[in-house]
Amino acid sequence: MADEDKLTPKQEAHEEHMEELAKSYNASQIQVLEGLEAVRKRPGMYIGATSSQGLHHLVWEIIDNGIDEALAGFATKIEVTVEEDGSVTVEDDGRGIPVDIQKKTGKPALETVFTILHAGGKFGGGGYKVSGGLHGVGASVVNALSTHLAVTVARDGKKYYMDFHRGKVSTPMKLVGDVPEHEHGTIVHFVPDPEIFTETTTFDDKILVTRIRELAFLNKGLKLTFTDKRQETHEKLVFHYEGGIKSYVEYLDHGKDVLFQDPIYVEGQEKGITVEVALQYTTGYHSILMTFANNIHTYEGGTHEAGFKAALTRVINDYAHKQNIIKDPDEKLSGDDVREGLTAVVSIKHPDPQFEGQTKTKLGNSDARTVTDRTFAEMFTKFLMENPNEARAIVDKGMVASKARVAAKRAREMTRKKSGLEISNLPGKLADNTSKDPEISELFIVEGDSAGGSAKSGRSRLTQAILPIRGKILNVEKASMDRILANDEIRSLFTAMGTGFGGDFDISKARYHKVIIMTDADVDGAHIRALLLTLFFRYMRPLVDAGYIYIAEPPLYQVRQGKYVKYVDSDEELQEVLQTLQPSPKPAIQRYKGLGEMDASQLWDTTMNPENRRLERVNVQDAIEADAVFDMLMGDKVEPRREFIEKNATYADIDL
Repeated sequence: MADEDKLTPKQEAHEEHMEELAKSYNASQIQVLEGLEAVRKRPGMYIGATSSQGLHHLVWEIIDNGIDEALAGFATKIEVTVEEDGSVTVEDDGRGIPVDIQKKTGKPALETVFTILHAGGKFGGGGYKVSGGLHGVGASVVNALSTHLAVTVARDGKKYYMDFHRGKVSTPMKLVGDVPEHEHGTIVHFVPDPEIFTETTTFDDKILVTRIRELAFLNKGLKLTFTDKRQETHEKLVFHYEGGIKSYVEYLDHGKDVLFQDPIYVEGQEKGITVEVALQYTTGYHSILMTFANNIHTYEGGTHEAGFKAALTRVINDYAHKQNIIKDPDEKLSGDDVREGLTAVVSIKHPDPQFEGQTKTKLGNSDARTVTDRTFAEMFTKFLMENPNEARAIVDKGMVASKARVAAKRAREMTRKKSGLEISNLPGKLADNTSKDPEISELFIVEGDSAGGSAKSGRSRLTQAILPIRGKILNVEKASMDRILANDEIRSLFTAMGTGFGGDFDISKARYHKVIIMTDADVDGAHIRALLLTLFFRYMRPLVDAGYIYIAEPPLYQVRQGKYVKYVDSDEELQEVLQTLQPSPKPAIQRYKGLGEMDASQLWDTTMNPENRRLERVNVQDAIEADAVFDMLMGDKVEPRREFIEKNATYADIDL
């Protein structure tokens, strides 16, 4: 062996330690807490729901087992395959699930893991120091909710197999052959049970790819692959990021203007808690902060997020004062100031994570806040001191945001609804509904005074409020908050909703539970709709998440023949209707170029009457992709927008 290939004493000790761990991972480390009886009766308790979300949770649970092997230092790759029949196979190259007899059950550990709830190496501290997975119920629940599950294990030079039917053993564990000593791992193949997943048993490749990519970012160096054999190409997608969450930030900021080229990355460990933070600043106004605990996306934040935010604000202010950039010792940048334009990913690995919140995606460990704060503050302070140009750019951006915040605060007071009477004086000419019950109240945002007049005349006064807007509102993607609040149309909308906006948003104060965007079916109407959706997504996002935002779909034509009246949506449908009518009298065809061409009764019949109208609810399943799309379509950079238009122009339905 050449000198450069020799292991140092420290490396040799590590190798010996890993070898001991590999040998000691056996049935004694598989802890049994309780049985599996209730899973099929109450699946929602274990996977959240039996909808598409619960269906995909089955895949996450099996992948998590491979991730745990990777976190322990034994797995380097995980391969996920959707088979041609729609079933799923997950293969990892970890140590392989133990196959020796588990003392408490008297059965092979492999059988125990797949038939006993809460049986696995995650419990008792013997198998893993840190593990992923939100519930830790894993393999047994997937087994219980599958019509068929088969598992193959390679370890110690042997290959073992067993399979199950709806959670019960079909083929007991058996030795099926020899494998080379270096070959090890677990292959799980399962078929979701349509008796449980009555809504759908079809896996969505987009959902699978998004999460698999995310897991690759969160576990640097781990290779995850995805193959969908339902597609003709059978293309294998490979996700492998040596940069980890630093690469994640670069991915999130793709196509955006950034303050400095490379994202800042810090990593540290304390009290068994590993903390990773990567961040970058863009020239924009919106921030993305994604936090994870043991690979679980903590949508509701928690202690690690609080620790990061506190450290970020404190360190930037300390630097600004020490460098005399901010001269007044009493002047400070706020948390919102220093997070404007920020893209950050915070990922911690905790040996005993405690999750709280409505969806169990909020971290509650108090030590996570302290460790995240201290670890990030120390490393970030060092970065600012060593990189004065980047540090100055960060402080300057915060100071600009602070000045805009002060200006916005003055404008904000004007938007706050102090009494019900104030609404009638809005520049947007809101015609409010008479009911004060938000659940039945609808706000129609109508393009133009003409359509607004028809809508006011034709509406149901009890439930329907009308807010006409003139022309195109400000593009909030390119504007600071003070400019946004100086816009009369936007201020009117904020005030009418009663919810506040941005960081002050409170959905419980929403005066309407249906907000319906009603614009013309032309290019200008589509642009106005896009501007409004950008506003809702950026500053009133909970309305979108709650399903309160809708798009009205008015018809394109009215066909009238005698007393017969029919509204149609396309030229093809028009021809179909005309072919069914008698030759005489000649039918009258009215084409609606805009909502303003409809009188009050026509607008009611076609677009506002709950019995006839067609509304499309706006929902955002993938917030990160939506953020990127809004930034690309509505932001400053022209080139990504041009590429998108060139690529998708063939799909456009253009009415010339």
